[in-house]
Amino acid sequence: MNIGISCHHTYGGSGAIAAELGKALAGKGHSVHFFGQAAPFRLGAFSRNIFYHEVEVTHYPMFDAPFYSLALAAKIAEVAFYEKLDVVHAHYAIPHALSAMLARQMLEDKCAELKCFKLATTLHGTDITVVGADRGMEDVVRLAINKSDGVTTVSGYLKDETVRMFTPRKEITVIPNFVDTSLFFRSPRNEIREQLGIGREKILIHISNFRPVKCIGDIIRIFYAVSQRVNATLLLVGDGPERSEAEILVRQFGIVDRVKFLGKLVDIVPLLSIADVMLMPSNAESFGLAALEAMACGVPVVATMAGGFPEFIVPGRHGYLLSPGDIEGMTEKALLLLSDQDHWLECSKACIEQAKCYETTLLVEQYEAYYTMLLAEP
Repeated sequence: MNIGISCHHTYGGSGAIAAELGKALAGKGHSVHFFGQAAPFRLGAFSRNIFYHEVEVTHYPMFDAPFYSLALAAKIAEVAFYEKLDVVHAHYAIPHALSAMLARQMLEDKCAELKCFKLATTLHGTDITVVGADRGMEDVVRLAINKSDGVTTVSGYLKDETVRMFTPRKEITVIPNFVDTSLFFRSPRNEIREQLGIGREKILIHISNFRPVKCIGDIIRIFYAVSQRVNATLLLVGDGPERSEAEILVRQFGIVDRVKFLGKLVDIVPLLSIADVMLMPSNAESFGLAALEAMACGVPVVATMAGGFPEFIVPGRHGYLLSPGDIEGMTEKALLLLSDQDHWLECSKACIEQAKCYETTLLVEQYEAYYTMLLAEP
């Protein structure tokens, strides 16, 4: 198949999944074309079956903002025409599905006899719970969903939210996020600790794009309470709007020497391999890819009962789930994992086994079957 993938290139779960899906599809012999202002951050090394098409946005003096959605539509239409794309997979309803929908109309107008691509849209979360929740954008999101040939979500929770908020005409299929366990596995290296200036203390970790929904302040408060009872270091991987406030809070608590802001990193396996607990106190989480990748590396997760977490994290087995904002409860569960080595080992082994249920090869086969089904429909 010739497959187009439109996604956000920035740090986050949707861009990571889109890139990993494209790489896996290319590895199986499909031609994969990525569209975006920049290559997805996880795209990595060259592959003969992967092509990246940069979307160049022209700035006109008479307009306040560049027309990225239109430029994206034009690029998708151009590549679809010359490369005969079978499927365009849009990750996020806005702008990607909407732009792909417009691209298809452009092709139909250009050549009525042309067999147009099928449009598959994957909803990842904020396109529904944040953008879609904006009353001014509600009808736009609904149109993008209903005009897609097929719609998937990354969790049952997100499917239910989409149906509740939009009552779409399209049937929605759940295909969860995935992890490549041949890459994500626990392989601790002492030199990583040395490079970070860490001794034998316990290590807690958080990975995200530092948006408000991730509750970075709660992470700092949990870690501060933990650090009063256990010798520990906190690794914060990523960046975003909440970082400045987090740095202020760290200074106020007097734990600057125990918290390391590492910024956006692509290769996170070495860090996960030395981590003891992952903290994910999000207010909402459509799936929680970072938690799944941590589990594949044997890291138990202390998270919230929000969103998709309960679909793959069993409390007491893979870590613990508590109510959003329950800083005291998350502190106690983190301390339990850090202080009881036998319990930690049981959870760590269970996490690794659970991650295998979300192996990349299994889920990519589901996407292939989904594309085939769409292509078979008139």
